[in-house]
Amino acid sequence: MKQLNSTVSSAAHSSELWIGLYSQIRWRWSDGLTGSGADYRNWDTSEYEPDFYSGVQFCVSSLEGKWWDYQCREKLQFICNRGSQMNPEFDLVDKKMSWSDARRYCRENFLDLATVKNLGENQQVHEKAQSKRVWIGLHREPHIYWSDGTKYSFSNWASGMNPFRGMSKICAALTRSGEWKTLSCETRLPFVCYSLPTAVKRQVVKITVHVEDPPVDLNDSAVKAELLTRVKEQLKKKGVGGVSVRWRVQPYGKLLAGDGRRKKTERKRKMFQKLFCLNHVTAN
Repeated sequence: MKQLNSTVSSAAHSSELWIGLYSQIRWRWSDGLTGSGADYRNWDTSEYEPDFYSGVQFCVSSLEGKWWDYQCREKLQFICNRGSQMNPEFDLVDKKMSWSDARRYCRENFLDLATVKNLGENQQVHEKAQSKRVWIGLHREPHIYWSDGTKYSFSNWASGMNPFRGMSKICAALTRSGEWKTLSCETRLPFVCYSLPTAVKRQVVKITVHVEDPPVDLNDSAVKAELLTRVKEQLKKKGVGGVSVRWRVQPYGKLLAGDGRRKKTERKRKMFQKLFCLNHVTAN
């Protein structure tokens, strides 16, 4: 997140920017109702409901007959249905529970949390609630996705409203403060892309250097630099590009080690061995 904000800040962007986060809007009733009446809604229009406040509201409460999306872990009283799906009979449960606990209670002791299919049933729920905020059975799964398939775990939602009435999908934008908010995915904004770091392949290669008389100090910085230059030239001739070459220091501090096995037989020739690294940059 710090890297993203730093990138945006260094680019001097002052507007909101798209990031790769989105959510599908699929409201469902706890009892599984589909078809006739399943799409009835009575959102509170004075408060821009549903507003996905602070990015944490996935359940629905009713207050004075108007509906609000609400944080599912909040503890409220709730309305259960003790009738059938098509012919409901509503009861207020005078216990405060989270939405999921309320649903469990209704299923164990009644039929399910209340499903509201029309204006008449909504009025019944309103009367049973006695001006209290109560849970009803409408909810949506908290499915939020990154466009690259990364699991959604970290969040940085701004505290405030994210109205999405009538939308089937909402997308996240980075605000000027570095926090997130949702907008219609059809909104035109600048956007932020990312790429994966380039893979680096490191290979350690041992080479043999033959030195004729007069003797040469192969640990001399100028000699080492000249040897590296020649190695790079040979690699280039072989068609090997996009590499960097450096000497590798051996455990005892020196870069070169003499090969004692050949000293007796090659008095005019000294054998030296050198280890160096090829950092070969390759694509993923």
